[in-house]
Amino acid sequence: MNCRFCGNTLMHDFADLGSCPPSNSFFGKEDMDKPERCYPLKLFVCSVCFLVQVAEYIKANEIFNNNYIYFSSYSQSWLEHAKQYTDMIVDRFGFNGNSRVIEIASNDGYLLQYFKLKNIPVLGIEPAANTAAEAEKKGIETVIDFFGVNLAKELSGQMKKADLLIGNNVLAHVPDINDFVAGMKIILKPDGIITMEFPHIVRMIGNNQFDTIYHEHFSYFSFTTVCAVFGKHGLEIFDVDEIPTHGGSLRIYAKHHGNSLWQNNKQVNMLCTREETLGITSIEYYGAFQKKIEKVKSDVILFLQNAKSLNKKIAAYGAAAKGNTLLNYCDIKAELVKFVADTSPHKVGKYLPGSHIPVVREEKIREEKPDYILILPWNIRDEIIKQLSYIKAWGGKFVTAIPQITIY
Repeated sequence: MNCRFCGNTLMHDFADLGSCPPSNSFFGKEDMDKPERCYPLKLFVCSVCFLVQVAEYIKANEIFNNNYIYFSSYSQSWLEHAKQYTDMIVDRFGFNGNSRVIEIASNDGYLLQYFKLKNIPVLGIEPAANTAAEAEKKGIETVIDFFGVNLAKELSGQMKKADLLIGNNVLAHVPDINDFVAGMKIILKPDGIITMEFPHIVRMIGNNQFDTIYHEHFSYFSFTTVCAVFGKHGLEIFDVDEIPTHGGSLRIYAKHHGNSLWQNNKQVNMLCTREETLGITSIEYYGAFQKKIEKVKSDVILFLQNAKSLNKKIAAYGAAAKGNTLLNYCDIKAELVKFVADTSPHKVGKYLPGSHIPVVREEKIREEKPDYILILPWNIRDEIIKQLSYIKAWGGKFVTAIPQITIY
């Protein structure tokens, strides 16, 4: 296998989570007895560019199709994040009715709706037809396609170029990173800017966030590596924010190389220096992650087995993709976790891939009164604890597994 960015032969393992089904391949009761397709979930790190990546065992068009089950608008904290971003970026760069905002992987319009409320022209690009349909219901023009050089040329030929080009949590989902970034170069206006948000691998390693590894995440980025990726294609990162979403993410700001309108912020050099000090460009930095995740696995299994031996009832909340990685790597089934509650009607009534744990409505928690609720999307832990605070009435407790078993 060769590096998807620089082409170097990949010789160094980063993490091996065994074999499991795709994390968003939920299924109905009628499919319970059908065999599941499982694929290796093994990551490598490039010794040249230090991009951490998984082999493309599953093609992107198999994942992001008309049955894609993740809709961004079902997390209130994520909607608040999107609105705050919109207010910030408009105030900082002065976008208005004469600007065009394009979002790649626009999902159900969770973000572009806030620009539309400010009367700023928007265009979404989204490969999953079912989520794109929800955006269209909000009045957001959406192109149903994968983004890359070909689509960028097509839209540019239609004079649809971006003053602001956005990509939130899409960079990791791209199998051909060079084609993707080259396309951004084409569709961006001369004085336009790009902002992208993605989980920071430094936080992933430091906080044992192995559950963010799943097949639709093809790549995992440090700031050092993403600067190299953008630089190769004539784009320059001029600012960066460290933000708390998804357990610790980066928001980068990029421009065409040579564009003097936006000056480089000192945060860019500071973060590069900090990563270098951590050893981000040393292969040894990545070598200890496997042992750390194995420790989490053993602790999670021990906690659940002990709770079951004491006749404690255990449920989970949040049928998130990261939760499926955790459950399948730890080989946790419905014998240990009775059900997982979720607010998304697209998931309720289905079963989790691999573990076959049923997804139910939140009301089931009140009916069953579990002793422990394992919060699978730990990144929105506070939102969930507030939402389910009523479990304290019967002595219920919350549990998170990342970065280590913690009881609340």
